[in-house]
Amino acid sequence: MATGVSILCYKSKTLANGAHPLMIRLCKDGKKKYVSLGVAVLPQFWDFEKNKPKRNYPNKILIDKLIASKMAEYNALVVDMMAERKEYTPRSLAQAVEQKTQGQTVAEMYDKLFAEMKKTNRLGNLAVYKYSFNSLMNYTRNKLDIPFRDIDCLWLKRYEEWLHARGCKDTTISQLFRTLRSVFNKAIEQEVIKQNVYPFNRFKVNKFDVHTVKRAISKEEVQKILALDLSDSCFYRVLARDLFLFSYFGAGINFSDIALLRFNDLRDGRVCYVRKKTGKSIGFPLNDISTKIVEKYTRPFGNDNDYIFPILDAGIHKTEQQKRDRIRKTLKKVNRELKVLGEMIGLEIPLTTYVAHHTYATVLKRSGVSVALISESLGHSDLSTTQIYLDSFENSQIDAAMQHLL
Repeated sequence: MATGVSILCYKSKTLANGAHPLMIRLCKDGKKKYVSLGVAVLPQFWDFEKNKPKRNYPNKILIDKLIASKMAEYNALVVDMMAERKEYTPRSLAQAVEQKTQGQTVAEMYDKLFAEMKKTNRLGNLAVYKYSFNSLMNYTRNKLDIPFRDIDCLWLKRYEEWLHARGCKDTTISQLFRTLRSVFNKAIEQEVIKQNVYPFNRFKVNKFDVHTVKRAISKEEVQKILALDLSDSCFYRVLARDLFLFSYFGAGINFSDIALLRFNDLRDGRVCYVRKKTGKSIGFPLNDISTKIVEKYTRPFGNDNDYIFPILDAGIHKTEQQKRDRIRKTLKKVNRELKVLGEMIGLEIPLTTYVAHHTYATVLKRSGVSVALISESLGHSDLSTTQIYLDSFENSQIDAAMQHLL
């Protein structure tokens, strides 16, 4: 059934000055919804038969423009709904227009998050959200200036089909949907939208989860890496092994956090730092191997504010973007050398910095250590729960668990 969009002077309500409010009337399937235009007119200035202002209406040009604009807005939305075969009611139509009027669009929420991430130098997160934004812009043909209400289960299903048609893997699709879901969650937290427009209670993102290729090695294989003779190897191969071992013995600390470590993060035989990804304070003890690695890179005339490892140079890499670019470039070189090291000991999987990160947790788990004590940084489906759990443990418990690494 066609949707009726019309204007009327609502005679059932009379204001103190005798004027009646102007309303948009929406009709569909026997249901009606009246939406105020925010203006009222005296009955002598309104043509009730033709439902329009009379010629003698004061500021007639302005009221005609307002009516035409609102009518066009509702009619355009009706056309869009019909073209996309979306179900709607007069009530949901009114809510969608109201949301647009308030400027609460998906594109604007992304822009707001971009600004927040730039301000707090969360460039890694910024890149992920921009990737999501660009994908959505391509899907909507640069028409992401839509209210959150437009993104329902059917919309998400079509987006999923569009991604599959372009050859996207499930891991990529999972990341894109998780990021979009996060934008919805942030919009709800900031009271930009209401919970009732949230589509992810029905559209499950975890259906894209796939079992990844094995990324952990055994304690025996770690010992083989440790025992390799690299006396004739290049600088980056030696550095690659040192960083791999430092990560493994350092509670799975990831490459970015290793690069950012300074000598003043060393306190009483421990490394204490703030994890860049989560903002959480983390500490772990230096064992004999980690201590020797740190000593190797200690410069004779350095100071406590120097970076420990030869990845970043405080005199060169000053901005967050410069640091990020340098870390990414070095990581590529390190992983290339780690792959060679893995081949040298006969590994069946490519050796990377992430393998150290994953092996740390896997070895502890196989040794019977509680999952709640294992590092929160393995990419679990519920990072926040794991992090909260970890925060309740004493350093002594973590230190005791790490005795299982060799």
